[in-house]
Amino acid sequence: MAASGLAMVPSLSWGSSRASAGPTVGLLQDVTLPWGDDAPALRARLLANENPYGPSEAVRRAIAEAVGLGNRYGHEDAARLIDRIAEKEGVTKDHIMLGPGSTDLLEKTAIACFLQGGNLVSADPSYMSIINTAKAIGAEWRPVPLTADYAHDLKAMAAAVDAQTKLVYVCNPNNPLGSLTPQAGLRQFCSEVSDRVPVFVDEAYVEFLDNPAGNTVVGLVAQGKDVIVARTFSKIHGMAGLRIGYIVAQPERISQLSAMVRSTFGLCVTSVCGALASLQDAAFTERCHRLNLECRAYVSHELKALGYPYIPSVTNFVIFPIRGEAPAFQQSLRNEGIGIRMFEIGGKPWCRVSVGTMPEMQLFVEALKKVSV
Repeated sequence: MAASGLAMVPSLSWGSSRASAGPTVGLLQDVTLPWGDDAPALRARLLANENPYGPSEAVRRAIAEAVGLGNRYGHEDAARLIDRIAEKEGVTKDHIMLGPGSTDLLEKTAIACFLQGGNLVSADPSYMSIINTAKAIGAEWRPVPLTADYAHDLKAMAAAVDAQTKLVYVCNPNNPLGSLTPQAGLRQFCSEVSDRVPVFVDEAYVEFLDNPAGNTVVGLVAQGKDVIVARTFSKIHGMAGLRIGYIVAQPERISQLSAMVRSTFGLCVTSVCGALASLQDAAFTERCHRLNLECRAYVSHELKALGYPYIPSVTNFVIFPIRGEAPAFQQSLRNEGIGIRMFEIGGKPWCRVSVGTMPEMQLFVEALKKVSV
């Protein structure tokens, strides 16, 4: 199983012929069973890569205070948040656009880029939101299989770019695999390819790395490169349900999006004030990083002991190929009160388990032992 499971993704690549016109079906499919009324009763909710520790107390206080401003639009508070983010990222405020989560900004970028057709180049498997939106409005998707160690195949992605390419998408760290493409090669790729076509780098999980500042390409934006970098408050900041994120890009890209869609108008003043508070609460995010490392190491060790060849992760989730059929596997865990996410990769079933608290991960391991018998 280890030999076939870990080699599966690259061995099932479609090859360069997939760049031809016509419908495209990728390696990845979400096959999670629908949730009913039992979802709130889960003993361990490990299905959406949520931070189990947030939002922080500082964020909760800021939100509580902002509720009284709920009768007013939050443009001024959004402007303060943009200023703070611009300072953090080393750019001017006209390089920043806010949105209700980074997924919203992915989808808006797809709409802005592909209304007139064209193709989108990305890795496969990867996060599908921007891809699905682009395809829905008529774009062609050009998937490039990952390398044998689950990194983006940057050379092949660069070769897939042609005159019809409107955008290149990179998810790093990659969801749902949890793998990381080395930064040196990625920076060079983004720098060179962005001279031909914009490159969108989704860094939703970068704060879970030991050195986030050394694993971001946001500095390329300050250098004038046509690179778009997405961040979110949904993950390490623990604000998934509060819906706020941002992109950093060249002012002309921000203007292109702003001319089509509203930005700060779609945000709640409570979320904006919460995000401002979270940016100032480094102790909370550092604690979340430490606890995530501990719990991820624990579940990775247990998966290895049980003989599951998981993909080494740098994020707050771990994915591994399962034994048996996806519906039965998921239902067995659900019967134990454990919620997880199921995918098919190249037609084979995989389980993605989010990293929760240590007691939640222990519940997951005990349930997995029963399923694995």
